[in-house]
Amino acid sequence: MKPNLEFLNAFEDSYLKTLHGKGVFLAGIVLGYMARQQVGNPSEVDSSPLFKQINFGRTTMRDLKKHMARLPELMKAYHVKKGIARCLQQLANSAGELLLTGGAPELGVDGNFAFTVAFANASDFLWGKIYNKEDVSEDEITELDLDDPESNEK
Repeated sequence: MKPNLEFLNAFEDSYLKTLHGKGVFLAGIVLGYMARQQVGNPSEVDSSPLFKQINFGRTTMRDLKKHMARLPELMKAYHVKKGIARCLQQLANSAGELLLTGGAPELGVDGNFAFTVAFANASDFLWGKIYNKEDVSEDEITELDLDDPESNEK
């Protein structure tokens, strides 16, 4: 199962029309969902270690890259379910590619806003837009072989 990133084209924001902006947005979704995995309860995301480490509104490209580089370590440390970890890693790969291709040096106000919106709504974007929850729930996703597209056909 590949991430569906078509929803990004629906945004009218000029920042999100850029490759860099899309990468920042996807990174926000990945890190936001990972923060929820750290605490187990989405309503307590503000008590997650990752949430506390992010300087919202003042995040730099360096900060974003540092947090994204730690993703595999965090998924292992917090025992993220294998299927969810694969989805997050696929999305992180897409985010990284867009960030590297986009080439903007800093996030600025627009980047920080996009990142925060994505972080705050990570679950909705991940399961409502990127991986359709009607097709695959979080519990079912652990049973799928995400590397074999034929096993995912319904």
